[in-house]
Amino acid sequence: MANDRRPTTTDDPAGKKNFFVTLARYSQLAFVLPACTVVGWLLGLALDRWLHTNWIYLVGLIAGIAAGFVELVRTVTSAESKQ
Repeated sequence: MANDRRPTTTDDPAGKKNFFVTLARYSQLAFVLPACTVVGWLLGLALDRWLHTNWIYLVGLIAGIAAGFVELVRTVTSAESKQ
């Protein structure tokens, strides 16, 4: 138990691992932006049904889009600051 570290190999250099980590970080944006938009829209639709209105879904849609862009900017700026 004293030596739990994996031996390092030359087949997996740090640059290759860093590339895949960066690729995964940026590919999450392809899911986060649409997911935020859909969640905001669905929450707006639920509020519309509950309150018997027909305009709150637009507020939810805009809020979801804004949340998606905030997450996009947050991810990109944190990735740039780490480099």
